[in-house]
Amino acid sequence: MKVLLFEDAGVPRLAPVTLGRPAYSISCGGYRLLDLARGLGPVQASVRPHLRTVEATIRGIEIVSEGSSVGPALWINARLAPSVAALRQLQLMLNAGTDAIVIDGKTLVAAIVNREARWPAAFDLDSLLKLMPATIQPVVRTDLPLLEYPHDIIRRHIVSLRENLEHRLATGYREVAEGLFVAEGATIGQHLVTDTRQGPILVDAGASIGPFCYITGPAYLGPGARLIEHTALKDGVTLGPRAKVGGEVEASIVEAYSNKQHHGFLGHSHVGSWVNLGAGTSNSDLKNTYGEVNMDYAGAKVSTGMQFVGCFIGDYTKTAINTGIFTGKTLGACSMVYGFVTTNVPSFTNYARSFSQVSESPVEVAIATQARMFSRRNIAQGACDSQLLRDMYELTRAERANYGEPLPTEPLTL
Repeated sequence: MKVLLFEDAGVPRLAPVTLGRPAYSISCGGYRLLDLARGLGPVQASVRPHLRTVEATIRGIEIVSEGSSVGPALWINARLAPSVAALRQLQLMLNAGTDAIVIDGKTLVAAIVNREARWPAAFDLDSLLKLMPATIQPVVRTDLPLLEYPHDIIRRHIVSLRENLEHRLATGYREVAEGLFVAEGATIGQHLVTDTRQGPILVDAGASIGPFCYITGPAYLGPGARLIEHTALKDGVTLGPRAKVGGEVEASIVEAYSNKQHHGFLGHSHVGSWVNLGAGTSNSDLKNTYGEVNMDYAGAKVSTGMQFVGCFIGDYTKTAINTGIFTGKTLGACSMVYGFVTTNVPSFTNYARSFSQVSESPVEVAIATQARMFSRRNIAQGACDSQLLRDMYELTRAERANYGEPLPTEPLTL
């Protein structure tokens, strides 16, 4: 049976994390939902229009659009938090072989559709119910949690990381010290200190750890990831493919190709792809009052119920040296950030608010920067890569318009 990962109306709430990637490609707990879904069957996906070409051309995923055949299939909400526990529940649904609908409130979480169906123009729970026999009643399940806001990524990451990494061990690692597992081609520098009492440390193929590093488990270094000397990873850190990290990192996720090479603290945060954090960049993940952190999402205050919440940085964003990011802030995609970050940062913005300078950054600058970054990693910039940035720019016009006073546009300098 095929597996259909679908994005629903809740995906925009996960911005800036989901601006340039489908919700099923968020790293959380050392896995993406896409990774787990591929273990259940051939994957199809229904994603937002600006992501369809990238997913089909670069990721090789079969894209479902209006009128496409989608059955028989296991439908999974792309916002499902990726975990081994969720994988087991989905496998049980498949094994049962009967039609089923799992909901959370009025939101579809997963479904088994054992018949040929056509993907509707506007998908919602009511549209699915029309495809199912009238005798099938939705079941409310709490063991298949959805990601509602960016802070939920860190919440679920911390809870699921240990079990997810223990599941990963079955894919082929060798234990070189107690709780320290490495894949083929991984290298370990001298004088590494590890503490694996809370979970294993996995170092994937081609990843490297410099000398004099300290790591507490659970932790995961993706393929080709690199720790420079004197790095400290604590309390649940995962690094995506070819990420480069130094300094102190705690309970955080760094996606593929991002650099935090220098000293500075990163805590309880999610860093997108192709991000560069300048030397001395640090964020706060705890209020001075030790109270629960409230987030500002699109002008609405949302209580996280969490004491430790850091920052959420969109793809391609850069910070200058000694940038300081206040607790619970979001930094949009393709922005340049300087000084103290005391408010959320819109996408495609030159943000130096502490110096009374905030302006819009032209999309052409982001495209030129993307080409240079790709070249440094021996990756060819394709038409769909630059088009994705143009689409992201258009999708975030409201962020910049609602920031306050109209943002001036910086002179174009490439």
